[in-house]
Amino acid sequence: MTRTLALVLSVLFPVTSLAADATQPGDPAFVQPAGDSDLSEFLWTNRPIVVFADTDADPRFQQQLDILMNGEAEMLERDVVVLTDTDPGARSALRTKLRPRGFQLVLIGKDGGVKLRKPFPWSVRELSRSIDKMPLREREIRERRGLN
Repeated sequence: MTRTLALVLSVLFPVTSLAADATQPGDPAFVQPAGDSDLSEFLWTNRPIVVFADTDADPRFQQQLDILMNGEAEMLERDVVVLTDTDPGARSALRTKLRPRGFQLVLIGKDGGVKLRKPFPWSVRELSRSIDKMPLREREIRERRGLN
């Protein structure tokens, strides 16, 4: 009986520690609701992509999230975080600042500036190309090549 208990506990402890690691502050989820997010949280660390819609049932919103989730590895390589806002009535800080109409995809650079606005879903390939043309991203690529 004690061996069984020891086995069960040894299996549970590593799993609970992994779950705790996944929720550590400073380790943001790839896709997260915009809520009360402020773009200054991501300044010089991430490139937020803000996806707006008037409802989460908007097919363009769903299509864009599917596209981004399928290309998560490519987006994470470029330090992208996806923020979603599907409640125009809430008048969030991001919605007030970026003023979308219906569906809109907004790419924000690490410097906090708006780099791209699209009224329709964009592929990971198109987003990656746009990000890779940014001067800061070009510098990141050069630095990465110099280290390897």
